[in-house]
Amino acid sequence: MSIDANGDVTLQGVSLRSLPKVSLHDHLDGALRPATIIELADAIGLEVPESDAKALGSWFAKQSDSGSLVEYLKTFDLTTAVMQTQEGLTRVAREFVQDLAADGVIYGEVRWAPEQHLARGLTLEQAVEAVQQGIEEGEDAADRSGRSIRVGQLITAMRHTDRALEIAELAVDFRGRGAVGFDIAGPEDGFPPSNHRKAFDFLAENFFPVTVHAGEAAGPASIRSALLDGRALRLGHGVRIAEDLEVITQEGDEVQVQFGDLARWVRDREIPLELSPSSNLQTGAIAAWGNTMVDHPFDLLYQLGFAVTVNVDNRTMSATSLTRELALLVEAFEYDLDDLETFQFNAAAAAFLPVEEREELVEMIAEGFDA
Repeated sequence: MSIDANGDVTLQGVSLRSLPKVSLHDHLDGALRPATIIELADAIGLEVPESDAKALGSWFAKQSDSGSLVEYLKTFDLTTAVMQTQEGLTRVAREFVQDLAADGVIYGEVRWAPEQHLARGLTLEQAVEAVQQGIEEGEDAADRSGRSIRVGQLITAMRHTDRALEIAELAVDFRGRGAVGFDIAGPEDGFPPSNHRKAFDFLAENFFPVTVHAGEAAGPASIRSALLDGRALRLGHGVRIAEDLEVITQEGDEVQVQFGDLARWVRDREIPLELSPSSNLQTGAIAAWGNTMVDHPFDLLYQLGFAVTVNVDNRTMSATSLTRELALLVEAFEYDLDDLETFQFNAAAAAFLPVEEREELVEMIAEGFDA
């Protein structure tokens, strides 16, 4: 692997940025351009920690690298503050899509919580419509630049509030109008999916796809609730499923592992894990295994046959991109292009799209990697 003067990463002679990618776990309020934050904040008279875009980007990275999900989430107070108007939401969504396309992403899902964007008078419906407008503008701009991309919304409820059923109804109402799935986010520990059983029952009755943040700030019990109470088709992060694995012996690259019932179910049912390597380090999600990328249980889960996918979580907070996350994994675990292609196949198969469209994604990925 090599890095050129422009910061582009090359593996086996191929630019990682040029490869077709699928992004499943990417927060809208965690993916703002620092320059945009400054401009939007100035327009509403909001004070920001740094007036220079590069310095503000560094501020986010420093504040987020705390080892605590609770502290990490505090940085969103600034980003959500500039996303309270139709203009702000539309611009942020448009740039979100453009930045994904520039990174080689051909399909993405953007998760965000409409209930957090009502402070300046927007309704839930107006907020969703504003984001959808931005997404469509971003898709059109990408097409004009020769980079085809499609992005769907994951309408998200905050797990520590009591609006999950209302947000679930909102998500189903926007099915076919931009919404492709539902999620719950926010502080995980102490706020299990079971708290929102009525919302998940409604979603199940309407056959609406669900992913749930689980296995990040809480362990296997949270994952269990996501599957049983939330009927989650994917696990947001899910990295702490590795706590349900017991390493019996390890000699070199050979590892013998005893599966718990939960881990075996997740592996055997091929329930996708939306792993976000840099974020998992920053929030302390992998503290049980270490504090460097090589300690991340990503490779263990991959080698054991789990449906691992690679994601950014929050590009601004982690100062990252999907290309960078892949490069970090290559550096840590010596993956080759075949491994990276597998991760994209896993993500395409897990996308909340009709099977025909998922098959098209798989074909696009195969063609892109073959080329």
